[in-house]
Order: sequence, then structure tokens, then C-alpha cells
Amino acid sequence: MKNLLFLACAALFLFSCKNEAQNKKADKNKTEMVMAKQNIYQFKVEDLSGDTFDFASLKGKKVMIVNTASKCGLTPQYKDLEAIYKEYKDKGFVIVGFPANNFASQEPGTNEEIATFCQQNYGVSFPMMDKVSVKGDDMCEIYQFLTQKSKNGVEDSEVKWNFQKYLINEKGELDKVIAPKTLPTDPEVINWIKA
Repeated sequence: MKNLLFLACAALFLFSCKNEAQNKKADKNKTEMVMAKQNIYQFKVEDLSGDTFDFASLKGKKVMIVNTASKCGLTPQYKDLEAIYKEYKDKGFVIVGFPANNFASQEPGTNEEIATFCQQNYGVSFPMMDKVSVKGDDMCEIYQFLTQKSKNGVEDSEVKWNFQKYLINEKGELDKVIAPKTLPTDPEVINWIKA
């Protein structure tokens, strides 16, 4: 009788382990499916003028998303951003700027002031969005997507400073994160645009 009870318990234990393993595998597959489905096209934001900007309008294009600031040592990168935008915008590439005041209060202006600054100083013609937060408890949704592997399916990252660049492929998926001090004209960026 003890042997029969032991065998029944062992069988029950093995069955529950097998079920748990199958459930974990199923959960992992569900998670991977959710991750694979998420892309940048789900987002709609406001631009500096208050108009809706739908990322779905960028399907099939390579996109650089960059957090910007008007009073930063890296602010002159606007010049390079505008140069590569002009050179590659007709070849399926777009830059989307997100002004942010997260680092040393280097973007204190209103949307109107930011638009004027960008136009007068750098002739910025690429899309510039409403000022947002790119880190912390009030981080905007699109930056949550860009910085969290659970949402972008690629990697976790942290926005380290102004002018960090997120490169998005033609499928709307995160491809690369480029450090703030790396110029937009760096070969790594240009080769990615051309590939």
C-alpha cells in the first residue's frame, strides 16, 4: 500500500512539474508575442504647434528619435541633425525631436519659444514635438517604450543626457541607442541610415 501511495504521489508530482513547465513556456511565448507586436506606430503625440503627430504615418521609414534642449553644450547638434535630415529625408529617413527639461533645466522654454529658437538658430525643419519628460515618474509613454525592454522587446536603456538618439527601423522597432555625445553625422549613424 505504501508503494502504491508513493507511486501515486510521484506521478502527481511529475504531472504538476510538467504542467508548470508547459505553463511557463506558454507564458514566455505570450510575452514574446506581445513584445513582437509592439512598435512605434502605436503612438500619437502633439507637436510644438499642438497638432497631432501620428507615428503610424512613418511606416516604412527609418526614424531617429532624439531628446533636445536649447541651453546645452550639445545644442549645436541641431545643425548636424538638420543636415542629415535634409540629405536623407527623401530616402526614407525622418528625425523626430522631443524637447525635454530633464537635465540641468536646459530646456526651460515654452513650445513657442523652443520652435522660434530652433528655427532662428538652426533652421530646423524636421518634426519637433511637444516638450515632454524623458525620465523619472512622469516619463512620457513613447520614452517608456524606448527605454523598457518589456515594451520595445529589444533592450532596457536610460536616457543619460540631452541628445540621446534612438534609431527605429522600417518596421517601427527599436534598432539602436546612440549616446548623447555621439554626433548625428557619426559613421555609425550614417551607415545605419544608408543600410
